[in-house]
Amino acid sequence: MARTRSYWLMKSEPDVFSIHDLKACGVTGWDGVRNYQARNHLRDDIKVGDGILFYHSSAYPSGIAGLSEAVKSGYPDDTAFDPKDVHYDPKSDPAKPTWYRVDLKFVKAFPSVIPIQALRKTPGLKNMVLFRNGRLSVQPVTKKEWEIILRLAKKAWYPITPKPESPR
Repeated sequence: MARTRSYWLMKSEPDVFSIHDLKACGVTGWDGVRNYQARNHLRDDIKVGDGILFYHSSAYPSGIAGLSEAVKSGYPDDTAFDPKDVHYDPKSDPAKPTWYRVDLKFVKAFPSVIPIQALRKTPGLKNMVLFRNGRLSVQPVTKKEWEIILRLAKKAWYPITPKPESPR
């Protein structure tokens, strides 16, 4: 029997890694998650083919900026083992990894961010994990919530502007 597709919301600060960065690279490992509940989702729950809402956090406006898809299920996050990496965790052991990641591919950037204020006011979304555990960077989304958000994406909200190229 085929597995039912699951849906997720994953947060990133757009000045660190935005939907446009994902579009530019096509596929990336979602590393650096250092929360146990989010880690459990990465390690145990997210599977190839799952749909992911790409959320811009700590931005104005914060909100859903596009879609991605899981292309590789959970595997050890090797940034935890690298002392030169910002996500290094000296307690993480390669023989028994603490932290995990998944690989995502770019699917679509929305023409505008769906702001969190609009999500809060939308019927059918009031029970989203986003509003109960807003700090969680990897969280499940129901199929019904996914479908409502895809409908919202067709509206005009706030344009998403790519980061300017840094001068060299």
